[in-house]
Amino acid sequence: MSEIVEPGEVVQPFEADVGRVLDLVINSLYKEREIFLRELVSNASDACDKLRYASLSSPELLDTDPELKIRILVDEAAGLLTVTDNGIGMSREDLVENLGTVARSGTARFLDQLSGDKDRDLRLIGQFGVGFYSVFMVADKVVVQSRKAGEAASWIWASDGRTGFTVTEAETTGPRGTAVTLHMKADAKEFLDSWRVQSVVRTYSDHIAIPILLEVRPKPGDTKTKQEPTQVNEASALWTRPKAEITDEQYREFYHHVAHAFDEPFARVHFTAEGALSYAALLFVPSQRPFDLFDPKRRHGVKLYVRRVFITQELESLFPRYLRFVAGVVDSEDLQLNVSRETLQNGAVVARMRKALVKRVLDELAAKAKAEPAAEVLEEGKAKPVSYLEWWAEFGGVLKEGVYEDAENRERLLELARFRSTHGPGWTSLAEYALRMKEGQDAIYYISGESHEALRTSPQLEQALAKGVEVLLLDDPVDEFWIPEAKDFKGKAFRSLTRGDVDLSGLKGEAKEEQPEPKVAEDALKRLVARLKVALGEEVSDVRPSKRLKDSAVCLVAEEQGLDLRLERFLKQHSQVKELSKRVLEVNPQHELTRKMAELAKDTGKGLEFDELARLLLDQARIIEGEPIPDPGAISRRMSSFLARGLAA
Repeated sequence: MSEIVEPGEVVQPFEADVGRVLDLVINSLYKEREIFLRELVSNASDACDKLRYASLSSPELLDTDPELKIRILVDEAAGLLTVTDNGIGMSREDLVENLGTVARSGTARFLDQLSGDKDRDLRLIGQFGVGFYSVFMVADKVVVQSRKAGEAASWIWASDGRTGFTVTEAETTGPRGTAVTLHMKADAKEFLDSWRVQSVVRTYSDHIAIPILLEVRPKPGDTKTKQEPTQVNEASALWTRPKAEITDEQYREFYHHVAHAFDEPFARVHFTAEGALSYAALLFVPSQRPFDLFDPKRRHGVKLYVRRVFITQELESLFPRYLRFVAGVVDSEDLQLNVSRETLQNGAVVARMRKALVKRVLDELAAKAKAEPAAEVLEEGKAKPVSYLEWWAEFGGVLKEGVYEDAENRERLLELARFRSTHGPGWTSLAEYALRMKEGQDAIYYISGESHEALRTSPQLEQALAKGVEVLLLDDPVDEFWIPEAKDFKGKAFRSLTRGDVDLSGLKGEAKEEQPEPKVAEDALKRLVARLKVALGEEVSDVRPSKRLKDSAVCLVAEEQGLDLRLERFLKQHSQVKELSKRVLEVNPQHELTRKMAELAKDTGKGLEFDELARLLLDQARIIEGEPIPDPGAISRRMSSFLARGLAA
């Protein structure tokens, strides 16, 4: 990096994550290099928006330069491209913070997901967004000069994108704002052509509501090139224009700008409200999951404007947490320009806008869902556009948070929800489940676990499968929390097959059943249950004959009023409960092993053997349920012992 180091400068290394992101951007996004200009113009626009808002309370920040604008200077002879804005600017600390680190939560986790597969990694990079670092796809040296509004000193940040960066104070005070100068690579000279630059700006940044001026510096001896700056964008707020005048491409690029994303928007909502409240909204739902969607610090990406003046992007009350993937703009005519963020957070106007905005987004998602049969099985490599089921697979877990949090919209969210079930390999809606319910069935049955694939083989399903009763297979962690709040869907209660004493024998329309094995006699069964209770003691809360088992010998269930098994394990993992409660052990009266144990229970001389087998059965039930085994060594010894006896018989 010797070419950018001046006497007395100290090269600071990039943060480790920055180095990895730079490598990925330079090597993986090579074919998409033109987006560097979109990112620079977008950053410049944000800087102007921030200054405009700050000037509401501190008008002196505008000084003698009140007209905000973005300027692109092309100097083909010198091989330089400069993007300048007269926005808020950056101090020395801002330059180091914004350009020397990746100040985004979840970055390390995002980088850990990268596989080396360029196509897959490109999609991930699109979810992350590359911002300023995209300049190093086209430049072998970048110099940023900036002066923060209200401060006297100008600072210069310089880097080659490889070894680190320097930050020095400029010898003279520069203008307010930021100038990013790119020393273009030899294979990126196309971006020094004014027509190419103009085309890129009109493709990606025509919607920017601040004038973008293009200026071409003539080559030595050139007297024909126009030197006056020319505005190359329309510079009108896109959300204020009639929908008929806006193309899909303009909508798409505005989404890329406001969300700092690369994917195609899955859905958009554009409307103007007039009457008691007047505001315009242009909102987007992404098609790809943002890399930090489940990060606790993640917030929605909706910017609040007041009469085209940017106010804030940090108004949490504008959208609920479960819609944190939404990005866009809301522009109010009713709020005061100088309103404080604290007043906004709890204001009645924002609360009323929020209600309408949430309704509009859910309506659009409902329209998407209605256009596609919910029971469709996704095909491998399905062509775009993204289907509702593909979208649900990415975002459904977040949307179901709303069932827990938002009582007002709970029913609508349940209608949008899709679930795996025993009906087939695809997805189903609750409305479709209800249509398939058996005569006399008054509950929606479900079972929860780590994956729907593993749940399909759960012992708790056996009676339901034999009866042809459909069961929802819930494998999202959030499922354990919304079900107790929702309680039912259109009068049909949600009922867990892993809690309480479930008996489906009274339902009509049974599936074809094989001839059942003979049950253990009533008195022998009572004796067996009593012996098991004594043998297992405090390790279980109860032992009882099972009505839900058909093929398995035993299973564990929770008490009717107890926590669901998976929920309790989840709470223990997060230190919300100290230890798991005692389970109920259910035994299958028709299983061959149960009959043999009943015979063994009669022989008082084989008490030790019975006790060992009882503990082995309990550990087997724990393994099936995913419960921890208190003594793995003991189960290994017991299993070896009984296997040896079986082989010797």
